Parts: sequence; structure tokens; C-alpha cells
Amino acid sequence: MQGKQKLLATALSVGVLSAFAAPLAAQEKTEFRLAWSIYVGWMPWGYLEDSGIMDKWADKYGIDVEIVQFNDYVESINQYTAGAFDGVSATNMDTLSIPSGGGVDTTALIVGDYSNGNDAVIAKGAESLADLKGKPVNLVELSVSHYLLARGLDTVGLEEADLASVINTSDADMIAAYATPDVEAVVTWNPLVSEILGTSSDAVTLFDSSKIPGEILDLMVVNTEVLEANPNFGKAVAGAWYEVMGLMAAGDEAALTAMAEASGTDLAGYKAQMAATEMFFDPAAAVAQASSDALPTTMTSVAEFLFDKGILGEGAPSADFVGIAYPDGTVTGDAGNVKFRFDTTYMQMAADGAL
Repeated sequence: MQGKQKLLATALSVGVLSAFAAPLAAQEKTEFRLAWSIYVGWMPWGYLEDSGIMDKWADKYGIDVEIVQFNDYVESINQYTAGAFDGVSATNMDTLSIPSGGGVDTTALIVGDYSNGNDAVIAKGAESLADLKGKPVNLVELSVSHYLLARGLDTVGLEEADLASVINTSDADMIAAYATPDVEAVVTWNPLVSEILGTSSDAVTLFDSSKIPGEILDLMVVNTEVLEANPNFGKAVAGAWYEVMGLMAAGDEAALTAMAEASGTDLAGYKAQMAATEMFFDPAAAVAQASSDALPTTMTSVAEFLFDKGILGEGAPSADFVGIAYPDGTVTGDAGNVKFRFDTTYMQMAADGAL
């Protein structure tokens, strides 16, 4: 199964990576590499490469940008963290835990979307999250699914300790696991959510990511030093991305069908997943999301979750270990260790027609 495997690295693996992954030296260059993996909101990256749109924008700025698909989401982030790529598609949580937590200064160049129902807590015959008390829950441990469960339980005054157990289950095994009598509840993401709900008559969605809008952000993040030394890289990538966003917003069926087929579904299936994704087709909307007053609160909660699970970074002394900078210049976490930045510069240029 190819999907947005949002698995986080363990504290050990982050520590190992940080030992090898010094930030790339700030230097001007003309060749760049981006990594991406299959997920509804990231399919445009593959289309950019296949359609020639990325080449067109790169040529405009006298550079070359290669976009490489990975079937393993975590491996793509690890490769970026190790310096093999200049950017990677990743969630806000995984960016904080892996490259930023590992010491690689990373900038969110594109805020592409947020999950708006793609991630869900599903149970057999239950009526509310409160019914999960004393029951086992299957999910990909230390993932966005784990975070979603924690956020959901909090809304009904429960904690993970109130469950019978959390059972680590790979996304590849989730469908089969749900079909067994012993599995009472799962937390997973699309297309698995749609498949479970479509084939199991007793499946009930108890909580989904539409209840925490803006918290599970899907990004294209890049090495900060590379971006600062090569602004044309940022301009070309943003220009190409928003050209495709315009096609998608207009309902271009050729583009959408190509993305659907590349993700292993058809146009109808892709549109169904898009319905649970808040895509920022308009760059001004992406700028607004990155500049939202709610984002620092969200990122603080994410940092606390990661620290609680021991995966914020090797030897992190507190949830404030990594500094996160926002477009208005404010910082959450350690202002002396800023390794994650939300920068609206290039998205704003797209909004202003200045690319």
C-alpha cells in the first residue's frame, strides 16, 4: 500500500541522524532536489515533475529542480535530514521531530493543505470517544494518528492511560486488523479510512481531523541555509506549485486524473480524498494559514506531544527544546535554537503575482 505513512522517527533514530546531518553549507548553486511521497495533498509534486511545469519555472530562473518520489515517507524525510535533498514533503509534526529536532534548520516554503477529515478514529458500534475507555486501540504508534487520538480523548476528559492499550499496527496491516474480532477501534488515514467505512457496516467515525482544523499541516519544507543562499530556488518552486494549484482549483480533469492514477485511484476516488483535505489553492490562503494566531498554539501542543513521547530530539530537556519562528518574528520554544521556520515570503510573492 502506498500512502502518506506519517510514522515518526524514534528518539534513537533522530539522534543517529543528527550525528550525521550537519546543515548544508550556505552556498549559491543551480541544481536542487526535492523528495515527496504519495498522499492526496502531495500528488501535485509528482505532476509538477511529469508535466514539465517544474522544468518551465526552473528554466525561468536559470536553475534545475529535480523532484523525486519515495514510496517510504519516513525514508524521504531521513534522506532530506541527511542532506541528500534540499527539501521534502512532510507534516508539521514530522518536520519538528525529525529534521528540526535533529538539528537541521528547516523552513516551510509551501503550506499546501491541512487534513480536514482524512485522519479519523474509527470504532465498531461505539457512539462516542468516551466508549473507548478500557478498550484497545490500534494505530501507527508515534504518528499523527497517535496525536489525533490524544487530541480526541482530551475532548472527553480521557487520556491514553484510560485505554486498555495502544497497539502499534502498520498502515499496511490496518484493514486486515480491523476485520478481526479482537480489534475494536483504529486510528488511521485515507485511503484506509474510506475503505474501512465503505466495507464495514459497524464502523463509526468517533473523531476526525476536521475537529482540529489546521493542526495537521502538509508542507514542502526546505533547508533554510540553501533557501537563503538561493532565493531563485524558492521562487521557482513556489511559481510551479501555484500554477498547478490554479489547474486544480479550475477542475482541470487532465491534471486531476493524472494525479489520481499516480496515487493508485481514479478521478472519483481522488476527488473523495480531496473533499477531506483543505487545499490552499490560493497562495493568499496559505499565507493566512501560516500567519494564523492559532499556529503558535498548535505547534506548542505538537512539541509537548513529541516531548511526552520522547521523540522531540536526542536529549531534549523540555518541550521548548526546538525554537519555531513565525512570519511576524515571534518564536515559540527556545529562541536560541530556532530550527523550524514558517516563512510566507514566496507564497506572498505568488499571491502578489511577483514571481
